Amino acid sequence: MSDVLLTAAGEDPRHGLRAVCAVRELADRLEHLQVERARGLGWSWQEIADALGVTKQAVHKKYGRRI
Repeated sequence: MSDVLLTAAGEDPRHGLRAVCAVRELADRLEHLQVERARGLGWSWQEIADALGVTKQAVHKKYGRRI
């Protein structure tokens, strides 16, 4: 296990919670990038929703105006 993971899973909740925030932010950015890429390739909102495991309405609400 890497030092970063050991620190994040360690005794100090501050480190673990900071790691959770960083992972959440990274996941959000990656999701946005991939949704944008999928739309650029002509994917429907339903196809994107299926890939993300959410409803079409949820993904369109989150990204419809941004992309």
